[in-house]
Amino acid sequence: MYDFYLKIFKYLSLPKLIGVITWPVIPFAAIAALMIVLVLFLVLLERKFLALLTIRKGPNRVGPNGLFQTVADAIKLLFKEDIIPANANKILFTIAPVVFFFPAMVVYGLIPFAHNWVAINASCGLLLMLAISAISILGLLSAGWASNNKYSMLGAMRAVSQAISYELPLVLSALSVVVLSGTMNLNKIAFGQGNIFGWYIFPSFFGFVIFLICTLAELNRVPFDLPEAESELVSGYNTEYSGMKFALFFLAEYAALFVYSALIVTLFLGGYSSPFGGYILGLIPYIKKVVFLEQAFWLMSKTFAIILLIMWIRATLPRLRADQLMSFSWKFLLPLSFLNLLFVALFKYFIG
Repeated sequence: MYDFYLKIFKYLSLPKLIGVITWPVIPFAAIAALMIVLVLFLVLLERKFLALLTIRKGPNRVGPNGLFQTVADAIKLLFKEDIIPANANKILFTIAPVVFFFPAMVVYGLIPFAHNWVAINASCGLLLMLAISAISILGLLSAGWASNNKYSMLGAMRAVSQAISYELPLVLSALSVVVLSGTMNLNKIAFGQGNIFGWYIFPSFFGFVIFLICTLAELNRVPFDLPEAESELVSGYNTEYSGMKFALFFLAEYAALFVYSALIVTLFLGGYSSPFGGYILGLIPYIKKVVFLEQAFWLMSKTFAIILLIMWIRATLPRLRADQLMSFSWKFLLPLSFLNLLFVALFKYFIG
């Protein structure tokens, strides 16, 4: 993509230096615009899907069939008063939502939507994505501490302990894919899986299940939404926030929902690869150069299937207790992730 961007400047007879300097800005701006639209759609999708599962109507007033409800909600939050508690640490209180939001935006550039459609094609893309995603924990901790509110602090501490507990089995399950593929490059991981019989979910099925469960915990989704338990902590780490600062937390959560779902697809479900091995557009002589559009279609289809599964879980399962949540990770998921890694290593050595 970088070479294609520079070719545009060459075609327009513009200095190459301008293209080199502006290259980081273009994908960042494009990702930001895409993310905002995507988050608005995901919020509406979840409200509609949950309404369907719980036999309710859902948004149906603003726009045709409630289509503009999330847009109206965003405009309302944009114009709401920004209140900072008198005894809060104003600097940390202000930058905490940004610290929580920023990683979710950056890791979008690491997702391979097609074989030649990835903004940052890093050789250690998987490690980089997991490392950048972990930075958001600092935002939650800063928000809870800076609010000078006991409920916010308890929610922040729950979020940090939960994230650390489930980060270990998540990384170990991702490591099983690295063992199978022999690389941390997300583009090569997706490309190497081929058709449905080559997907890594089959030799590492338990790794897929562990990664999915840990994703729910990392995103504070049901049944792991204890950091923002309304019945116990009012609203957890974001209790004192209002307006766009409040919106940034949920914007980041829904952005991370798409990122983690796309990562699950890339690691275990073939990424942008077609389940049938070949591509329909690749068989047509005049348009096979745009086969990346079909690859993007397969990635998005699988990603939204995972997103709907996560939303389905929210409508089905009850919330766990704090002690159950921690015990489940340390006593069950962590040993299982080690066993899964051992099995994958043996599978790779004797069969792969």
